[in-house]
Amino acid sequence: MARSERATGPEACCPRPRPTLLDRRDEWRARLVEDGVARTRAARTRLAAWRRAGRPALRLPPAALAALACRTAAGGCRSAGWLLYWGLTLADRLRRPLRRRTSGANAPGGPGGPGGPGGPTIRHVFVLVLENRSFDHMLGVSTGSVAPDGTLLPGVGVDPVTGAATTVDGPGLGLNTHAGTDYRVRAGAPFVMPVDPPHEFCDVQLQLAGTPISGRPHDDRCAYPGEYPPITLGGFVRNYANEAAVKGSAAGLADLGAVLACFTDRQVPVLSALAREFALCDRWFSALPGPTWPNRFFLHAASSAGLDRSPGPLATAGSKLDGYHFEHGTIYQALSAKGLPWRVYAGDALPQVSALAGMDLPTLLTRYHHVDDLAAHLRRPHYDAAYTFVEPAYGHVLTHGADFQGGSSQHPLDDVTRGEALIKQVYEAIRQSPHWESSLLVVTYDEHGGFYDHVPPPTAVPPGDLTDPAENAHGFRFDRQGVRVPAVVVSPWVPDLRSGTPGQTCNLVDHTQYDHGSLLATVQQLFGLDPLTQRDRHANHFAHLLSAPAPRRSPRTLPQPADSGFVPTEGPPEPADPEQPLGPTARGFLQTAAILHTRLEPEQRERIRQRVGAIGTVGEAGGYLAEVRAKLAGRGVRPAGAPSGEETR
Repeated sequence: MARSERATGPEACCPRPRPTLLDRRDEWRARLVEDGVARTRAARTRLAAWRRAGRPALRLPPAALAALACRTAAGGCRSAGWLLYWGLTLADRLRRPLRRRTSGANAPGGPGGPGGPGGPTIRHVFVLVLENRSFDHMLGVSTGSVAPDGTLLPGVGVDPVTGAATTVDGPGLGLNTHAGTDYRVRAGAPFVMPVDPPHEFCDVQLQLAGTPISGRPHDDRCAYPGEYPPITLGGFVRNYANEAAVKGSAAGLADLGAVLACFTDRQVPVLSALAREFALCDRWFSALPGPTWPNRFFLHAASSAGLDRSPGPLATAGSKLDGYHFEHGTIYQALSAKGLPWRVYAGDALPQVSALAGMDLPTLLTRYHHVDDLAAHLRRPHYDAAYTFVEPAYGHVLTHGADFQGGSSQHPLDDVTRGEALIKQVYEAIRQSPHWESSLLVVTYDEHGGFYDHVPPPTAVPPGDLTDPAENAHGFRFDRQGVRVPAVVVSPWVPDLRSGTPGQTCNLVDHTQYDHGSLLATVQQLFGLDPLTQRDRHANHFAHLLSAPAPRRSPRTLPQPADSGFVPTEGPPEPADPEQPLGPTARGFLQTAAILHTRLEPEQRERIRQRVGAIGTVGEAGGYLAEVRAKLAGRGVRPAGAPSGEETR
C-alpha cells in the first residue's frame, strides 16, 4: 500500500503490548497533588480575605489554627498522591511476570533486548545531546505548518500506544506581557540570539512562576519556599528583558519576543525531517528547572548529587579535582561492570561528560574520540560499543569565556544550523553503516535555555541518593521536572505508520511522559542493567517504540541545513574585555579543565587547585584553557586534536 493510502487508527498499527499502569501513573499523581494543593491554597486565601473583611459570624478559627489546617490538608493531598503512585508502581511490578509469560516476541530478550523472534535486537545505543532549546522553540511549529493567516497548525501523526491519529502538542496561543506590551508565540525564530536567554535556577523560577530575582545579575539568588511555586509561564519575556538591559544589547531589547519564537521546518529541516520520519516524544522534560550542568549529570547518573545551579566559585573547585562523584555511579560505570563497551565522541577538548568521576587518563585515551571519526569507525563491522554518547563542540567558549560561535551545540549564541549539520552527520554515519539494523539513536537537549514552552513541568521523583549540601544552593528537592525539551527516537525498528498528507505529517507522536531518567531506564531495559537512583527506577522507558515486525525503509540522508547567512568569527576572537568577571558557563569549563589537568599531572594537584582558585577574569581563563587543551593534545587525548582519520581504534 502506498504511503498516502495507508490506513490510520488502531488497525494500521503493528501489534504492541498493552500500556502499563506506569504510562499514566505520573500524570494521575501530579493531577491529584496539584489540584489538592491549589484548592487548599484557595481556601487559605478565602479565610484570610474573610478575616480582613471582619466577618465574625463565620466563627473563623485563630490564624495559627487555620494555617495548620491548610498545611495539613495540603500534606494530605501530597500523601494521597504518593500512595496512589506507589500503589500503581507495586501493581505494575506484580503484573510484569504475567506479561512476560504472555507477551511472546515483545518480551525483553536479555542484552540487546526486545529480542524475541522477529523482533529487534538493539546492540548499539547512540545518544546526541544538544544545548539549550525548548520543545516549542524547536519542534512545536516545525513539525506542523503555518496557515496564510499566521495560525500555527500542529503536526499530525500516529499515537504509538493507541494507534489513533493524534497531533503534536505545539505552542498554541502562548502569551507573555511585559511593560504593558503583549508578546505572543510566533513562527520564525532568530538563527542566532543577540543575548543568551538566562536559565539558571532563579531565572527559570522567574520564567515559570514569576518569582523575582534578588541581588546582582548572575548571582542566582531568589526566594525558594521549599516547594515549587504555582506555575504561570508568564515570566519568559520579563527575564529576557532584564538580561538584555544588563548586557546593553539594543538588538535584544528590540525583539524581546524572540524567546517566544519558534523555528519553522524551513529553518530546521534536518531535525524536522528526523521528527517526522521516526518517533517524536512531545512530553520529554529536562531533569530539573535549571541550567546545563545538573541537567547533563542527570543524563549520565540519574542525579546531580544535589547540584541545582551551575558550578560554584572556583575557590571551591579544589574539592572536585577528582571529578563529580555519584553515590550509585554513572551509566558508564554500570556498563563497564556488566562488561559492555562504551565510547564518547566529542567535538572539542573539554566535553562536560569528562568531568564525571572515573574518567581517568587510560579511559580518555581508549574510549574518547573526535566526533569526525564516528563515520569511519562505524564503517568497520566490529564496532563494539553498546552505548555511544556524542557531545557537540562549544565553539570559542574554550578560549573566549562565553563566546559559543563556531560550535555545533545549538547554543543560542551560535548559529542553530551548525547543530543541524551535526545531527545530519551523526544520523548518516549510523544509517550508512553495517550496524544500522541493530541501532537506536536518541536526539535530545539538556534543558530549555530560557526559551518558552507552553506545557507546565510536572512533579518528579527525587533521586533519593546522597547529595552535597554545598552544591544545593537553593534547597531544591528535585521534586519538579524542568521545562520540556525536544526528543526524537530513531531506529529502523520504529514502525512507519503515517496519518494525513504525506510529507507534511509526523510518523509516531508519543505523548508518554519522559525525562532524562527515561534515557537511562531504556538503556537499562535493553542491556539488563540495574537502576542508578529512584529517578530512573520510576521513569518510563521508550523501548515500546521499537515495535516494527521488520526493519523499515529509512532515508540514507537527511536534508541539508538551511542557509542562515550567519558567518562566525574566524578563529577564537580576542575578548572585548579581558578583565570581565567570569560567568557561570566559563566557571564550568574551567572546572572541567582543572579535572582533566589533574588527571594528566596528578602530582601537581595542589598547584592546580591554587591556580584555578585564583582565576577571576575572562582573559585569565582563556590562557589556562588553552594550556590544558595543548597538554591533552600532547598526551594523545583524541578530542583535543584533529580527527585521527583511522577506521577504528
